[in-house]
Amino acid sequence: LEGIKRFVVQKASEAGPNPCPPVILGVGIGGNFEKVALLAKRALLRPLGSTNSDPELAALEEELLEKINALGIGPQGLGGRTFALGVHVEKHPCHIASLPVAVNVNCHAGRHKEVIL
Repeated sequence: LEGIKRFVVQKASEAGPNPCPPVILGVGIGGNFEKVALLAKRALLRPLGSTNSDPELAALEEELLEKINALGIGPQGLGGRTFALGVHVEKHPCHIASLPVAVNVNCHAGRHKEVIL
């Protein structure tokens, strides 16, 4: 678990101002290489402010959000307390010898388009 935390915080730090913070992070844990990427995307697309129904993962989301915001990157990378608006985590069982982790970073605008046909 500590390795997962270090990895996610490291990836947020490496992203820095590039994704136009404040960001939303989706984290996938477990499964295989393809599954973990899908989990990260699913986590990213959860409604902002929602928490995982698993209390352990909800606590992990909160801890990661605190650690990531403590990096001091801030909005637009200009420094401050809010680099991430949310961190959402989804998990899937995996083989004991592997533990894939994927981090999907989205800018705060969450660009989308709607159309009515």
